[in-house]
Amino acid sequence: MEPSKKPLNVLVKQLNANIAVVLKNGCEYKGKMVKCDGHMNILLEGATECRDDQPVANYGNVLLRGNNVLYIVLEALKK
Repeated sequence: MEPSKKPLNVLVKQLNANIAVVLKNGCEYKGKMVKCDGHMNILLEGATECRDDQPVANYGNVLLRGNNVLYIVLEALKK
């Protein structure tokens, strides 16, 4: 796999973009990704927790631990 197509490299290119992160427990968080690291821990700014596409709670900053991430949607529109 060429270096630019590795998942972490693709994720790093999306810094300061809106993303959606779905966790293994089914919770979804949407917000602007301001940081990520080698373990795919993600810091979202202006995060919103959603269930069934409905906002449940609004947070300032949320740190999502990489081992709890099921998948990430890049360039997600913030609802």
